[in-house]
Amino acid sequence: MLAKTFSASVIGIDAYPVEIEVNVTGSSSGGAADSVVSIVGLPDMAVKESRDRVKSAILSSGMIPPKGFTVVNLAPADLRKEGAAFDLGIALGMLAATGAVNPEALSSVAVVGELALDGSVRPVRGALPIAARLAEQSGLAMLLVPPQNAEEAALAGGEKLAVYPVASLTAAVELINRGGALPYRTSLAEYTERNREHEPDFADVKGQKMARRALEIAAAGGHNCLLTGPPGTGKSMLSMRLAGILPPMTMAETLETSRIHSVLGLLSGGRPLLNRRPFRSPHHTISDVGLIGGGRDPKPGEISLAHNGVLFLDELPEFKRNVLEVLRQPLENGWITVSRAAGTCTFPARFILCAAMNPCPCGRGEVELGCTCKIEEKRRYQKRISGPLLDRIDLQLEVRQLSQDELLAAPDGEPSAKIRERVIRARQLQQERLGQRKLYCNAQLSSRDLQEFCRLSAGSQLLLRQAITRFKLSPRAYDRILKVARTIADLAGCVDIRDEHIFEAINYRRKEQ
Repeated sequence: MLAKTFSASVIGIDAYPVEIEVNVTGSSSGGAADSVVSIVGLPDMAVKESRDRVKSAILSSGMIPPKGFTVVNLAPADLRKEGAAFDLGIALGMLAATGAVNPEALSSVAVVGELALDGSVRPVRGALPIAARLAEQSGLAMLLVPPQNAEEAALAGGEKLAVYPVASLTAAVELINRGGALPYRTSLAEYTERNREHEPDFADVKGQKMARRALEIAAAGGHNCLLTGPPGTGKSMLSMRLAGILPPMTMAETLETSRIHSVLGLLSGGRPLLNRRPFRSPHHTISDVGLIGGGRDPKPGEISLAHNGVLFLDELPEFKRNVLEVLRQPLENGWITVSRAAGTCTFPARFILCAAMNPCPCGRGEVELGCTCKIEEKRRYQKRISGPLLDRIDLQLEVRQLSQDELLAAPDGEPSAKIRERVIRARQLQQERLGQRKLYCNAQLSSRDLQEFCRLSAGSQLLLRQAITRFKLSPRAYDRILKVARTIADLAGCVDIRDEHIFEAINYRRKEQ
């Protein structure tokens, strides 16, 4: 007898529908030990091993596996299948082939879940992209998932796909044969209200007015930034608060970002969606594969986990040169393509790069602070970061060390909520200007866009030309100064870029040492 159901396979961060076909032939009069199961359709080892998990789960649930020879085909046959998420679908297909499950009801159901030997259902990775993809497929009435994956699947499936949590194989059989259960329902608003979190606040930062201003500009325009200063000046403290002043994520951004974390198993059962922008801070010993993604079967890296948020690289010169250089393409394009023998995957990687570094090997930077580094040592240290990478960092500024008197006299910082309001207003102006071009912020402006939206007066052009000559800036740096000036004007609510906006933007470029 032939039975079928549906599931999905995750490759990279995308899910692809998989049809599970089960055919039982050559029935014998023996017991369960006489049943032979063959799984075809490019299964990996975890999928091949499911035949043993499935048989044990069926027996532990008080049911009998099909006798004779059973062929399980995972179609399309040329798509590699990985993981244990097909267990529950294979078990239901085998039971449908024996008549224990209604085959007609099963044919319009999608199923994901790993089976334990006792018949219970364990959570799987990638439930969010699976539900989002299956919601687009016509003819599927319901999706069965482990209870721990129910909320993320329901949020992704929306109104198009009814999601039912099943804790065991027996519960799945009862649901398909008898129905009557209500689907799991939730909404993004309910989820966000339940999972509000405290974020680091700029109100905790004393002094450092210029650094706070630079991070506000970075958030308003999506600009990359580099903070240079001695240890203890607050570089990390400031950077950790950058994500908190970014505009709230839209539903599309939430699902896209959560999908990346879902395929890596980073979403817990209680938190199936990211309700705030990600902040990733990898250690400087990370490899290039860990940063951009890869592996035998390509998986997203840190830059994709920071998608729609902030990637913070502390102690920037301590990262390996080859690791930093791989950032150049995603900083320009907002995505990364990883090619391996198993296939090619493209991962989104649109993030704000926020980096911090010491001014010299000892970290003090100034003789007054006890620095003993020679000029050549400082230059070698700073040259660990290539010119092309620095060109892609829009805001580069020094964070100076505050004296004890300055620190004690400094008032509490402005709360993140007030800064975020200004950032949101500036982003709204950019959306009104760029909405039809499918751009999100000023950092994404092309050369043609700069000619249209960043026109300068004669005085501003002269000021910019003088800065390019004096500081030996590249054409890319010229473009980035214009983008930063456009953002400064947006924060001020100005239609045109003025001289003071250009002057401030120039001050955020790293000077020659």
